[in-house]
Amino acid sequence: MAALEYYDVILKPLVTEKSMSGMGEKRYTFLVHPESNKLQIRDAVEKMFDGVKVADVRTMNVPGKTKRRGMIYGKTAKRKKAVVQLTEDSKEIEIFQGL
Repeated sequence: MAALEYYDVILKPLVTEKSMSGMGEKRYTFLVHPESNKLQIRDAVEKMFDGVKVADVRTMNVPGKTKRRGMIYGKTAKRKKAVVQLTEDSKEIEIFQGL
Protein backbone atom coordinates (compact mmCIF):
# COMPACT_ATOMS: atom_id res chain seq x y z
CA MET A 1 0.00 0.00 0.00
CA ALA A 2 1.23 3.49 -0.77
CA ALA A 3 1.92 5.93 2.05
CA LEU A 4 -1.23 7.55 3.40
CA GLU A 5 -1.49 11.32 3.19
CA TYR A 6 -3.27 13.19 5.97
CA TYR A 7 -6.39 13.79 3.84
CA ASP A 8 -6.67 10.02 3.20
CA VAL A 9 -6.62 9.08 6.88
CA ILE A 10 -9.87 10.73 8.08
CA LEU A 11 -12.79 9.35 6.06
CA LYS A 12 -15.72 11.09 7.76
CA PRO A 13 -16.98 12.17 11.18
CA LEU A 14 -19.15 9.69 13.02
CA VAL A 15 -22.37 11.27 14.26
CA THR A 16 -24.16 9.09 16.79
CA GLU A 17 -25.90 9.80 20.05
CA LYS A 18 -22.92 8.57 22.06
CA SER A 19 -20.35 10.51 20.02
CA MET A 20 -22.41 13.70 20.29
CA SER A 21 -22.47 13.46 24.09
CA GLY A 22 -18.66 13.41 24.17
CA MET A 23 -18.35 16.69 22.28
CA GLY A 24 -18.84 18.71 25.49
CA GLU A 25 -15.59 17.19 26.74
CA LYS A 26 -13.80 17.91 23.42
CA ARG A 27 -13.95 14.25 22.37
CA TYR A 28 -14.69 13.64 18.68
CA THR A 29 -15.25 10.39 16.78
CA PHE A 30 -14.16 9.73 13.19
CA LEU A 31 -14.20 6.84 10.76
CA VAL A 32 -10.59 6.42 9.64
CA HIS A 33 -8.65 4.40 7.08
CA PRO A 34 -8.28 0.78 8.29
CA GLU A 35 -4.50 0.81 7.88
CA SER A 36 -3.85 4.10 9.66
CA ASN A 37 -2.20 4.25 13.06
CA LYS A 38 -2.60 6.62 16.01
CA LEU A 39 0.25 8.94 14.98
CA GLN A 40 -1.18 9.34 11.48
CA ILE A 41 -4.62 10.10 12.92
CA ARG A 42 -3.18 12.68 15.30
CA ASP A 43 -1.26 14.43 12.50
CA ALA A 44 -4.28 14.35 10.17
CA VAL A 45 -6.61 15.98 12.72
CA GLU A 46 -4.08 18.69 13.58
CA LYS A 47 -3.43 19.47 9.90
CA MET A 48 -7.08 19.42 8.77
CA PHE A 49 -8.45 21.66 11.53
CA ASP A 50 -6.65 24.91 12.45
CA GLY A 51 -5.86 25.58 16.11
CA VAL A 52 -6.58 22.01 17.21
CA LYS A 53 -4.17 20.14 19.51
CA VAL A 54 -4.72 16.43 20.09
CA ALA A 55 -4.13 15.03 23.58
CA ASP A 56 -5.11 11.39 23.05
CA VAL A 57 -6.24 9.03 20.27
CA ARG A 58 -8.09 5.79 20.87
CA THR A 59 -8.81 3.43 18.00
CA MET A 60 -11.02 0.40 17.57
CA ASN A 61 -11.53 -2.07 14.75
CA VAL A 62 -15.19 -2.79 14.04
CA PRO A 63 -15.78 -6.12 12.28
CA GLY A 64 -18.36 -6.37 9.50
CA LYS A 65 -21.85 -7.44 10.41
CA THR A 66 -23.43 -10.57 8.98
CA LYS A 67 -26.46 -9.61 6.90
CA ARG A 68 -29.04 -11.80 5.25
CA ARG A 69 -31.13 -11.28 2.15
CA GLY A 70 -33.44 -14.22 1.75
CA MET A 71 -31.29 -17.34 2.04
CA ILE A 72 -28.07 -15.58 1.03
CA TYR A 73 -25.66 -14.50 3.77
CA GLY A 74 -23.05 -11.80 3.38
CA LYS A 75 -20.93 -9.43 5.42
CA THR A 76 -20.71 -5.65 5.48
CA ALA A 77 -17.32 -3.98 5.26
CA LYS A 78 -15.12 -3.76 8.34
CA ARG A 79 -14.34 -0.30 9.67
CA LYS A 80 -11.96 1.48 12.01
CA LYS A 81 -13.10 4.18 14.41
CA ALA A 82 -10.95 6.74 16.22
CA VAL A 83 -11.95 8.75 19.27
CA VAL A 84 -9.83 11.91 19.43
CA GLN A 85 -9.49 13.81 22.72
CA LEU A 86 -8.40 17.44 22.35
CA THR A 87 -6.39 19.44 24.89
CA GLU A 88 -8.16 21.96 27.10
CA ASP A 89 -6.56 25.00 25.42
CA SER A 90 -7.41 23.69 21.95
CA LYS A 91 -10.09 25.16 19.70
CA GLU A 92 -13.18 23.09 18.98
CA ILE A 93 -13.69 21.47 15.59
CA GLU A 94 -16.00 23.64 13.46
CA ILE A 95 -17.81 20.89 11.52
CA PHE A 96 -19.55 19.81 14.73
CA GLN A 97 -20.67 23.32 15.77
CA GLY A 98 -24.16 23.34 14.22
CA LEU A 99 -25.13 19.86 15.36
